[in-house]
Formats: sequence, structure tokens, C-alpha cells
Amino acid sequence: MSEAIITCSNVWKLFGPDPQSFLDRHNGDPTPEAIKAEGYIPAVHSATVDVHEGEILVLMGLSGSGKSTLVRCLSRLIQPTAGMITFDGKDLLSASDKEMIEIRRHKMGMVFQHFALFPHRTVLENVAFPLEVQGVARPDRTAKAREILDLVGLSGRDHYYPRELSGGQQQRVGIGRSLAVEPDVWFLDEPFSALDPLIRREMQDEFIRLQAQLKKTIVFITHDFDEAIRLADRIAIMYEGQIVQIGTAEELITNPATEYVEKFTRDVSREKLLSVASVMGAPTSGVGLSHVTPDSKLSDVAAQVLSDGGPVAVVDGTGETVGSLTRDDIINALFKDSQ
Repeated sequence: MSEAIITCSNVWKLFGPDPQSFLDRHNGDPTPEAIKAEGYIPAVHSATVDVHEGEILVLMGLSGSGKSTLVRCLSRLIQPTAGMITFDGKDLLSASDKEMIEIRRHKMGMVFQHFALFPHRTVLENVAFPLEVQGVARPDRTAKAREILDLVGLSGRDHYYPRELSGGQQQRVGIGRSLAVEPDVWFLDEPFSALDPLIRREMQDEFIRLQAQLKKTIVFITHDFDEAIRLADRIAIMYEGQIVQIGTAEELITNPATEYVEKFTRDVSREKLLSVASVMGAPTSGVGLSHVTPDSKLSDVAAQVLSDGGPVAVVDGTGETVGSLTRDDIINALFKDSQ
């Protein structure tokens, strides 16, 4: 895995009368009972996570689980109560307000659920605004904004106003504006949740296309597991301010760390997510002539395996047999909750 560009260690965000003193009195690790007894609200509870260069880390959880608060701590839009956050090797919690402004202007891009576009500015002016704040000359920022509009599929709409665009187009403007500074890290807080399902799917496709080109380091918040599966390299599931498990979608579904994670992932369409490698057994004798590959999805091979009856060989790209897949393997993987 690539190097971590953001490191978040034992981060707390408590709301209450004197949260720092409270943590100190409990040696930085109060019990849930102590937190509740003294009337504190643990918006983020001892969160530890690394965000690796070029990855999409998706934060998931129910409303109020701490996702947005954690992202605001990572960007220091709000000050954590305790813990450590480093960004590209720099201790963010010791950075001055002036240093943080410069980091956000030049190295962080942010997109939120509500587009927050300037209604009196054109699409071009909205996208160019961060460059204007940086003091970039008008010809240069205009040229850059036009490049970005082309990138997000809004070429030719330079002089439209936000009210003249659809919801999906407005969100593209918001995404374009956040890309204007060419950020090292991109924070997106439920950017598609206000969109209609069809437009949302189109925006996910657009996001995947952009990431293939730009290879940004991304922290993406969503409450939609299907969206997370489409976008994430890894998923961090939060519950009552705590990160309860981090892993790939397959890891969360096949090996949930808690009952909450198991419930959270229970309704996921397993056959479209699980790969052969995640459920196959050891290589065995008696396999037929047909074979499947480790990275194939169960939905693509189920009919073949079920019709063969006996075990099917799992063969990697070098031609080596690395496992076997049986009818029972597939049934157990897809229907274990109903057995």
C-alpha cells in the first residue's frame, strides 16, 4: 500500500463544559459510562486511521455517527479535543491559523452536500473563485477554469448562472471549483445525496472517471453502501463517534468485526461484490476441465459452478491452480444469513 498522506491517531472531539480537563482526568481514555455520566457528547471517539496516497477512503455510518465531524477535524475546520493529525508529514494541530488557511487554499479541496455556489457569479467565475482568492491573474485563472469545466463535462456553459443548471450540473460546478487549486487531498461530504437516483448514478460514473485521470487522495462520506462499494478502495464504518472497522467491502462483509458491522452490511448484494478469491477453498483433486479466475465475481461464475456439480479449479493469470470453488462455497457465501 502507498504511503499515508494523512495520519489520524487517537483523535477525540468532545462537546461539553470542559472536554480537555475531562479527558485529562480520565488519562485520555474515558469509558462510555463516564462520558455519559458527566454529560459529554463524543462526536469523535478515539479515532485512528491512515489515508494513503491515491486511495479513496469512504467513511460510513448512520446519521450522527461522527463522519462529518471527523472530516472537519482532519481538515481542522474544527479543532479536535485531543489526538494527533499529520498531513504530508506536518503536524496539523500545531499549525497556525495562517498556515491552515494556506494549506486549505493550496492542498485541500472540499465538496459538501449543499453546493454553496455563488448565485451572482457565472459557472466560470464560480470555478475560478479559489484561484481569485489565491491572487492568480484573471487571464490565468480564466484559462484554468475553462480546462476544469471541460474536465467535468461543462464545456460551453461558462456564462450560465447556477439557477440555469440542473442539480447534477450544479454539483459538477462544485466539484470543479474544489479541483481548481489542484488539491493533494479531496474531502467530499455526501456530495451526491441530494440528487435524484439517476443523476446520482451519473455523478458516481463521472467521479470514477475523474479519479482514473487525476488519482487524488480522497476521503468520501456516504451513508449508501452501494455507493461505497462502487467508489471505495477501503471503507471505515463509524458508530457513536468510533471507527469500528476499516477494510475493503469484501472484508467487511466476509469478516465483520462487530454485530453492528454485520447488520450494516447484511442487505448488500453479495454475488455482485464477493470475488472467487474471498470464498474459494484450497486446491483439490477431482476438478473438471472448466476453471474460473480468482478476481471473478460470484455473479459471473455461479451458473458455471452450479452446473458443473463438482469442484471447479481457480486458476490465476500465470496458469497456476490457486484454489477450488464448489457449489457449497457459493451457497454458503450468498445465503449464509438465511440458513
